Amino acid sequence: MAAIDVENVSKRFRLYQDRPGSVKELATKRGRKRYEEFWALRDVSVSVDEGSMYGLIGHNGCGKSTLLRVMAGIYRPTSGTARSAGRISALLELGAGFHPDLTGRENVFLNASILGLGRKETERLFDNIVDFSGLARFIDSPVKHYSSGMFVRLGFSVAVHVEPRILLVDEVVAVGDEEFQRRCFDHLASMRADGVTIVLVTHSLNLVGTMCDTVTWMDHGVVQATGEPLEVCGLYLDAVNQKEDRVAEAVEIYVPTDEFVIERIELLDNNGREVSFGQPGHPLTMRFHWRSSRAIAEPMISVQFSLENRQHVATITQQHIPDAQLGAATGSFDYVIDELRLAPAAYKVGITTYDRGERLSHEEDITTFWVRASDHPVYGIVDLGGELR
Repeated sequence: MAAIDVENVSKRFRLYQDRPGSVKELATKRGRKRYEEFWALRDVSVSVDEGSMYGLIGHNGCGKSTLLRVMAGIYRPTSGTARSAGRISALLELGAGFHPDLTGRENVFLNASILGLGRKETERLFDNIVDFSGLARFIDSPVKHYSSGMFVRLGFSVAVHVEPRILLVDEVVAVGDEEFQRRCFDHLASMRADGVTIVLVTHSLNLVGTMCDTVTWMDHGVVQATGEPLEVCGLYLDAVNQKEDRVAEAVEIYVPTDEFVIERIELLDNNGREVSFGQPGHPLTMRFHWRSSRAIAEPMISVQFSLENRQHVATITQQHIPDAQLGAATGSFDYVIDELRLAPAAYKVGITTYDRGERLSHEEDITTFWVRASDHPVYGIVDLGGELR
């Protein structure tokens, strides 16, 4: 059964170039079109199953937040229909529904009433809301004195405690600190286990891959793909990489005369065929294509792997690059992994090169590669392997 059903929804906005500032301008510009039409959504259809967690991904301005507001009933579609079943709670914008001159306590009651709760219901939930937010000390202070993180704490706490059947969350949770973010995601997981439907707009592909049941990728207001998270995220990353490649081809790359550069990385399976992702428990070869403008006496390389949030995962410590001498040329070498032990996620790759221990270059985020789920589950970030004896 669908908790949210969006059918062929399009949403048009008017972007005004200028507005008349006087009666004279109003008279002289009468009849001129002072705006242009902008279609934020075009024929979008999505169906969110009851009790599922649904992710919306895509570049900034692709229509994710607009679609979320259509689901919430804040925007009325220009065409198409959007239906929902059950009480909706939405956390769409920092400080939305808060009055700056009211205290935190007063804003809890105000925000809860906007979300459909009566005073007695809010009084029953009030202590839980404040305890979760961690703002008991500041609850009777005007929220205009709150930091952005405090805004998020209180807003999120109200949104998740009004006992919704549908929760819509834009990526405002990312403003909170690490400890609060973990509590938020733990609470989202518990709500999901209780059958609450959650729709999440996010740029974190790792979060999508680990928490969402279904994901939709949008681009310029149009749905590009909907389906299993890792597959759709892989398509999205492929499109981003292709766009970056086109930009790189259009720009002349300057390589200093004393620099050794890793230009690109290929992923190969155990048969030497190029693949776009790795799989836990399976072999993977990373082929590094290098370019050098001078001879390198003792070339060495260090490779760093990190998650999208910059959390360091692993490092290939300094290793000698095959071929004792590299002349002014191009070539490649392989890093062979017999059994990949990384969990499904998107990983950024950074590379540092050395000659006789002296650093030649350091390139962060040279590429992003995706590890998809396989028949070998990994719990956590890395499977350490080993065995009991």
